[in-house]
Amino acid sequence: MTGPSPLPAPSPLEAHLGFWLRHVSNHVSARFQSLLAAEGVTVTEWVALRTLWADTPTTHAGLIQTLGMTKGAASKVVSRLEEKGLAARQRADTSAREQQLALTPAGRALVPRLAALADANDAFFFGHLPAEVQAGWMQSLQALVQHHQWQDLPTD
Repeated sequence: MTGPSPLPAPSPLEAHLGFWLRHVSNHVSARFQSLLAAEGVTVTEWVALRTLWADTPTTHAGLIQTLGMTKGAASKVVSRLEEKGLAARQRADTSAREQQLALTPAGRALVPRLAALADANDAFFFGHLPAEVQAGWMQSLQALVQHHQWQDLPTD
């Protein structure tokens, strides 16, 4: 009687693309989070601000859908942005119950500064790579997102 056949040796961590993606992502995200914290904003607030910049005013439901958050979590983000004077809730013209969200003048002024930080962070980590390599990575990562039909924006 023979026992079960031995399992093959596990592959090393470094043999996995996911390991390297996570390694790079952790460093890129941590530095960006630190840059944003110096401006008094979290990554989630940055994503909400940038979303509102592109589509302002928008409804609370629209922001929830874009961010992929629960209603309660998105409401907390909006409340923090209001407390910081960066966004405001307004009653929608079409409905007494529906709220629209819009950036305040301070929020509109802050978004380009934060976007410049995002650009600088990308340049810090990826600027040494040839443009065609950067474009190839971007296309590959976008293809993965499309293939898996991921809709939620990265907020943490």
